[in-house]
Amino acid sequence: MKFKYIYALLTLTIALYFVPADAQTKHKAKKPVAKVVTKKPAAKKPTNTKPTLKASAKTLGDAASRVTVTDTTKKGGKQNADANGSLSEEIVVTTAYKPVLADAVKIRRNPDLEDKSPFKAPLTYIPIDKRLELNTSIKPLEAMKRPAEQDSVPTNNYVKVGLGSLKTTYGEAYFANGRDDALQVGGYLKHFAQNGNLFHENSAKEEAGVFGKSAGDVNNISGRITYNYNSNYFYGFDQLNPPAVLQVNKQHFSTLGAEGELAKNYKDVENDFTYALKLKGYVFSDAYKARESNVVLSGFLNQTVKQFYAGLAASLDLSTQKDSLYDHNNSLVRLNPYIKFQGDNYKIDAGVNIVDQFGYSSSFYIFPAARAELQVIPKYVRLFVEAKGDVNRSSIHDFSMENPFLGQNIDLRNSVDQLDIAAGLKGTIAPGFGFKATIFRNQIKNMPLFVSDFDFATGYNRFKVIYDGGRSRVSGFTGELDYKASEDVDIFGRVEFKDYQMATPNIQPWNLPKFKLTAGTVFTINNKITVSGTLLIRGSTMDPYQVKTGATTFANSSITSFADLSAGVDYKATNRFSVFVHVNNILNSSSQSWLFYPDYGFNIFGGVGYSF
Repeated sequence: MKFKYIYALLTLTIALYFVPADAQTKHKAKKPVAKVVTKKPAAKKPTNTKPTLKASAKTLGDAASRVTVTDTTKKGGKQNADANGSLSEEIVVTTAYKPVLADAVKIRRNPDLEDKSPFKAPLTYIPIDKRLELNTSIKPLEAMKRPAEQDSVPTNNYVKVGLGSLKTTYGEAYFANGRDDALQVGGYLKHFAQNGNLFHENSAKEEAGVFGKSAGDVNNISGRITYNYNSNYFYGFDQLNPPAVLQVNKQHFSTLGAEGELAKNYKDVENDFTYALKLKGYVFSDAYKARESNVVLSGFLNQTVKQFYAGLAASLDLSTQKDSLYDHNNSLVRLNPYIKFQGDNYKIDAGVNIVDQFGYSSSFYIFPAARAELQVIPKYVRLFVEAKGDVNRSSIHDFSMENPFLGQNIDLRNSVDQLDIAAGLKGTIAPGFGFKATIFRNQIKNMPLFVSDFDFATGYNRFKVIYDGGRSRVSGFTGELDYKASEDVDIFGRVEFKDYQMATPNIQPWNLPKFKLTAGTVFTINNKITVSGTLLIRGSTMDPYQVKTGATTFANSSITSFADLSAGVDYKATNRFSVFVHVNNILNSSSQSWLFYPDYGFNIFGGVGYSF
């Protein structure tokens, strides 16, 4: 029993001796280890041999149970003995990790040391005194206020006067009663005269007229009375072969016209019945014995049933024509019954045109009067086709306005459009950009042609009218563009290409151009300055006049193509006062619309305008 107690006491003594050393080793092992460096074993001084405890010992009992006893008896202590025969122990030294940091990247920016305090306006809150409405139904829109008028005092009258080169005199005047929804009354006066470089290359145009319109609850009535007076001289001759004498006589044309119209006001209602009646006429005379009077009574009746239209248009055209060699009546009666269908994407007009000609010549015709439109691109492009025919009454007035150098006793025959066929596209390419393109083929009987009737041996220099007695064919293309980029910019143009196939041998389309271009533009700058310009390009034409040079005769005189460019500037100094300048034939081309009758060259005129 003594040995038992002695052995327990000895064990407790050994444990108390080694536990503090093991705890200290364990504490040092908990430090962060970044790198372990193993060095060669260094010679240690002899130390007392003591059992080594593991670092994982946690309690005193564990330490006592994990004591390693070095065996020094079996091998005579050779394993851990140095040269002196003493015991030695290998110790690994572990050091704490010391991180090495690179130099910091410097931020090269100086701090803003100024004290900037933004200004904050004081806020004021006002509660809205409004009743909360729970009604969610659609509310009617409030009426938009009418914008303020630019001119506080409206002007109803306007006067323009001007002077320029070529002894140009110019004047215009307009008069009106002002704003009145029920009655409009007004009038106008116009004058324009020029003298060219050739002998008696003079011309003048005078116009005057009054008009009125009264709008009632159901119908509206309108009418006008006009008077036109144009004058010129027969100044044309062959400048390469001047005649010995020349009949430079003065010609003038006087036209007094009037018209009146009664029409039912348009109403956007279903199954509406509409009608209109118009009466117009004129009395025409020239400086010699040509006289013409014309009265036309026309009207229509139309009944609408949803998308269906049915109606009848009619006219009575009465005319008498006199000259030194004839005095006859030339009148027409037209009836045009029609049916129309119209929808969102289509429009169809079907009818016939019945024409009865009576007077010095009698004939009866029935022509088609049909037209159809189909919308191929919604809101942008429409396709249209049409077929029609009519009788064109020959008129001394119309011929004289087109060619003022005609002689006396004009041959008068009514031409007949036997069948006119056309197809094309129209619409808008972009907002404000409208167009129309048409291809056509017309079949005409008795096509009128202006040809020269010169006899320079006597100094006679007039034109006359002849006819292609067969069926002439005219094919071609017309194109129109109108681009209104804004209220201040407007560009427009029209081009025509025509091909003529005459029915009578040895007859050409005398004095008819195959190509014609007309274009123009208007620019408004700052509501003060308006710039306008026009361009005319006409192709070459031919005339049957034969030029004789000695014993040589050159057939079919030609008139070369030409371009005529004009421009104008209007400056509105005030609401009432304005200044304008117009320049004509800027290219100064020696153009001729008619053989041996050159047009005016470069000329400029300007003046002032006043509104009141």
